[in-house]
Amino acid sequence: MKKNTTTRRNFLGSFVAAGTAALLMPKNALSSFAGKSTLAARQPKPTLEGKKVLFVYGGWDGHDPELTRDLFVPWMRSEGAEVTVSDHLDIYLDEALMQSLDLVVQIWTMGEITGDQEKGLLNAVRNGCGIAGWHGGLGDSFRNNVEYQFMVGGQWVSHPGGIIDYRVNIIDHEDPVTRGLNDFAMHSEQYYMHVDPNVNVLATTKFSGEHAPWIDGCTMPVVWKKYYDKGRVFYSSLGHVIADFDVHEALEIQKRGIRWASESKYHPFEEWRSPVYRT
Repeated sequence: MKKNTTTRRNFLGSFVAAGTAALLMPKNALSSFAGKSTLAARQPKPTLEGKKVLFVYGGWDGHDPELTRDLFVPWMRSEGAEVTVSDHLDIYLDEALMQSLDLVVQIWTMGEITGDQEKGLLNAVRNGCGIAGWHGGLGDSFRNNVEYQFMVGGQWVSHPGGIIDYRVNIIDHEDPVTRGLNDFAMHSEQYYMHVDPNVNVLATTKFSGEHAPWIDGCTMPVVWKKYYDKGRVFYSSLGHVIADFDVHEALEIQKRGIRWASESKYHPFEEWRSPVYRT
């Protein structure tokens, strides 16, 4: 595995050179790529092979942290990742481990994180470690920690009606995370979130207003990509319970997002020039 990791690192120089060449292109040549990353198109398919991953689970039991651990950890290992599993947040205090990681996958709803624990996690992501997660395990963790929420790009605030039927709409059919997937139905919590406008939204949902009339017709991001300094951040609001991942699209999006987030240290920064919610 080390041999493969070294090979990927050696490719970085060629991607940086390609990115520099793109920056020297005339403005009119660059304009046709508005909202897309030309560098991303040059990158190989994301992979977990040889990656060092930390899977952290805990918090509120209602989001099935142990069951999702048993779903995603074996899958990541089958893809060639070296996975460390932790059920405590003190793992974020291990500076040597945190700086060696390619990816953190966290499923920890609510709870509290100490200042030092948060610092260990945020510093790792700032330095290029990716982070990925879903639902409340990433988007409703540590409600008192606004810098953590700044990193994630959103915070859960409500799910009107509780468990309901709703649709997820794919709005970016070119991004590798959602390419080839169609709109799909969910029977679960439809997350209403406060969302950073500087995220790259890949899928959305629309609220009917049945359970909260004042939000009738509101379009809400469901899946997004972003950066926190050098680290890639991937989030999906799907995955309330393990059964949600029986929906093929929900599981496939999460797997692809995990792979994408793991590549921070190996590829140049992806730039999207139109970070807005598309409908």
